Amino acid sequence: MIEGPDIARIGSLVGDPARANILVALLGGRALTATELAGAAGVTVQTASSHLSKLEDGGLIRQQKQGRHRYFSFADETVGGLIEGLMGFAASRGHLRHRLGPKEPELRKARICYDHLAGDYGVRMLDSLVARGAIEVDGEALALTAAGESLLAGFGIDVAPLKALRRPLCRSCLDWSERRAHMAGSLGKALLEHFVETGLARREPGSRVMAFSPDGDRRFQAMFPAQA
Repeated sequence: MIEGPDIARIGSLVGDPARANILVALLGGRALTATELAGAAGVTVQTASSHLSKLEDGGLIRQQKQGRHRYFSFADETVGGLIEGLMGFAASRGHLRHRLGPKEPELRKARICYDHLAGDYGVRMLDSLVARGAIEVDGEALALTAAGESLLAGFGIDVAPLKALRRPLCRSCLDWSERRAHMAGSLGKALLEHFVETGLARREPGSRVMAFSPDGDRRFQAMFPAQA
């Protein structure tokens, strides 16, 4: 047996269709009950509980008890990056298992990836920040510059508290629909929260879609101008 990380175990956990559906459902960033995840997976609650136990043992999810209910979410943000990355890889190889539906354009435009912005708007935001010298890219690593701190302060985002967190400030996350990188990390989360708090966008109920109002579209495009 080859020594090193056991990717076969992770592959088997993610590879089951029901468990894959559960993980994609959790990509929305909200903690969900076993009943809700059973519906997303298309299985009974009893079967879902078995899958959830395996995912928890494998370190992919965690559970929290609140009263009589148990809520499940990703173990940490790296799981979200793993799932979004796998979705991007699958899409790039033509492995698609859904038909285009009414929500598809909105999902591709702007959506939640765990706790940060993804889709065309997520990629555009990172591209704009890089082009303006706010973010430096070194391979898959991202670093906020002094100019970037000043730019974000103008948006009303204080970076100092984010730097104090144990979580990475910003990191690259492969976007499954654009097949390019968008920004994750505490800064990605702060920007998404800023869009919601300032009324640029709102989350569609029961969906990962982030809906930007006409005014929100204009303000977002002014904040992150497209680069030629």
